[in-house]
Amino acid sequence: MTISAILGGKGRDVVSISGDRTVAEAVALLASRRIGAIPVMDGESVAGIFSERDVIYGLEREGAAALDRMVREVMTAPALTVAPDESVLGALALMTRRRIRHLPVVERGRCIGFISIGDLVKYRIERIESEADAMRAYIQAV
Repeated sequence: MTISAILGGKGRDVVSISGDRTVAEAVALLASRRIGAIPVMDGESVAGIFSERDVIYGLEREGAAALDRMVREVMTAPALTVAPDESVLGALALMTRRRIRHLPVVERGRCIGFISIGDLVKYRIERIESEADAMRAYIQAV
């Protein structure tokens, strides 16, 4: 199954931010949406990712002054991305190998979605449960 199927279930709405916004504004956006990361956009392309980790690292280095910095100065860049036709297992492997929790989904240079490791794990669990139910039904029918 592909990333496109994940987007089909969760939707393609992407909460994002521009690199010229302050870290304080980005933190407010993360908190209001109850999310852990957002893509940082430069037009329609992904310039980086701003996450809770970026906030923590900035606060540790600079204290409260980090909140006045521009997002582009503290974001994680370049962003690793995934195509909509990438397999779910391929994306999970990438996230595990690179120790990241979020991936922008990019098609023809344009961000069309944003997935988390939680989205992928949820999908895998649903598939495994569905296969187990099918096996039980098959065994009971025999």
